[in-house]
Amino acid sequence: MTEEPQSSTHPPLPPTTEEDRFSWLRLLRSRRVGVATFHRLLAEHGTAQNALDALPEVAAQAGVTGYEVCPPGVIEAELAAARAAGARLLCLGSAEYPVSLAGLEDAPPLLWSRGDPGILSRDCLALVGARNASSLGVRMARVLAADLGAQGFTIVSGLARGIDAAAHEAALPTGTAAVMAGGIDVIYPPEHARLAQDIAARGVLLSEQPMGLQPQARHFPRRNRLVAGLSRGVVVVEAAPKSGSLITAREAADLGHEVIAVPGHPFDGRAAGCNLLIRDGAHLARNAADIIAALETARPAPRPAPPPRPPRRAWRCPPRPRRCIGASLTGLAPRPWARIS
Repeated sequence: MTEEPQSSTHPPLPPTTEEDRFSWLRLLRSRRVGVATFHRLLAEHGTAQNALDALPEVAAQAGVTGYEVCPPGVIEAELAAARAAGARLLCLGSAEYPVSLAGLEDAPPLLWSRGDPGILSRDCLALVGARNASSLGVRMARVLAADLGAQGFTIVSGLARGIDAAAHEAALPTGTAAVMAGGIDVIYPPEHARLAQDIAARGVLLSEQPMGLQPQARHFPRRNRLVAGLSRGVVVVEAAPKSGSLITAREAADLGHEVIAVPGHPFDGRAAGCNLLIRDGAHLARNAADIIAALETARPAPRPAPPPRPPRRAWRCPPRPRRCIGASLTGLAPRPWARIS
């Protein structure tokens, strides 16, 4: 029996039954329903099933005739593929859903995961960069990932060739997360199949795309936004001026997260994007200590409140025969908590 629609402006409650999860997935996979439309329909109709029932009429009002929601068989096939791949569904609002993504205005309602999503509850840092990275760039990425992992950070990247792969490999002992542009059962590039298997065993793989989806160019910007959203900051190690890494950096800046770049030689085109970021205000990083310092600067510890001032004393003018020749200024020295601007 269909529930009565209930419009709400509060974040949706996560589905608690298999039937609810099925309805969420079916709504999200329906034609012309993206993340923003999903959230709006759920807010207007209360439940995913109510939204599915109303969707044909909503489409007709928008001028779309003959609209049909996603067939149940498609969802059954996706769930079967997920079971075969060992993937789990993370629902927005559930305990396992990444907290850093839940606060985004366009948070994915559903994520497929393989591995341990619990590592995303730690502070995360993204390391991204060129696919055709230099040997020095790969070495830098490995050193940064290993050192930051040893400091308790989860390293996030996109499973691409070059810098991404180097960062994942170096962070395997401490925990790394790979955000995929296609389905979680479609490893791209194919030569990273073993790396993806290692990440699933010692970290986590994430994707918001349907099972079996081959990644296309249009999927990578969305993947980059999730990488930025998961992370307190994005560290760029070698990037061309118009690369996907700079898209990730721009997404991080738009979210209010830190952008950090490793400088490179001006004659090296692979470093041009990093140098541009630094010119435009990104933090310069020579090592992991610089990155940690940038994060601490961005999120300083609260300053203690100054101690209460003693009550003013009522000064009485000295008797006229004793002239006041001068006064010491030592008592007017600035207090240690006073800021000088």
